[in-house]
Order: sequence, then structure tokens, then C-alpha cells
Amino acid sequence: MVDILHQVGVVAPLADVYRTVATPEGVAGWWSVDTTGKTEVGGQLAVHFGDDGGFDLEILELDPAGRVRWQVVGGPDEWIGTEISWRLDQRGRYTIVDFTHAGWRAPTELMHECSTKWAIFLMSLKELVETGRGRPAPNDVQIGDGH
Repeated sequence: MVDILHQVGVVAPLADVYRTVATPEGVAGWWSVDTTGKTEVGGQLAVHFGDDGGFDLEILELDPAGRVRWQVVGGPDEWIGTEISWRLDQRGRYTIVDFTHAGWRAPTELMHECSTKWAIFLMSLKELVETGRGRPAPNDVQIGDGH
């Protein structure tokens, strides 16, 4: 198995960062404007990207102390069964976001592309929390071939 790992510091209280990853409204502000779903363990988030499809995520954990975990239950075959987790840690004026997208079966071309896009979306999350405005799809940074 192969994992995507990223870390970013956000100048904001942990509770503010938590809301951006724990609620559909928060996710819509940095990942995709077309995000719907629940804010409860066992519920699902649906994150869509127009004609490029999207992802259905089962919410496995919501801990306001700094943990959110999702399992991918719908989307591209390579994503199915992978787990996306967020660990937040307040360090002074920064909330450190440790992001993991775990369980990839192989380091495919799609995984490499997704790693880059996750970094872009993490910067969008940082901008959203720090400035009030992120760059969710369809207004995200494009890296090629419509992605």
C-alpha cells in the first residue's frame, strides 16, 4: 500500500480549521463547491466535480479535538477503499494539519496527480481559513488535462 502525506500550518484556532474539514459547508469552501452531505459519523459526504465525476465519502470519525477520517466508498476504482484522514494540532498561533490519503494499491499516474491536487486543495483550505476565501473546484489551480 502507498500513502499520500502532506502537512500545512494554518494561522487560526484549531476549531476553525476543524469546521472546514468536518462539515459539508466547510469542504465546499476549499475542495469543491458541489459538496453535500452530513456532519455525523456513519453519514456520507458527496464531493462532485462536474463532468469529471466525484467521490462519496463515509464519515468514520469526527473529533473536535482534532481528528476527521473518511473512507472512500464511491468514485474512481483506485480511490475505493482508501482512507482520508486529518490530524490537527494547535501549536501557538498555528494549527498544523497533517493530511493522509492512505491505502493506495500502487503508485499509479492517478495517485501522482492526486498528490499534487491534494497539495493545491490544502493551500485552498489554508486560504479559506486565513482570509475567508478558498479556491475550491471549479476555481482551483489546474495542472493539466482539465484537472
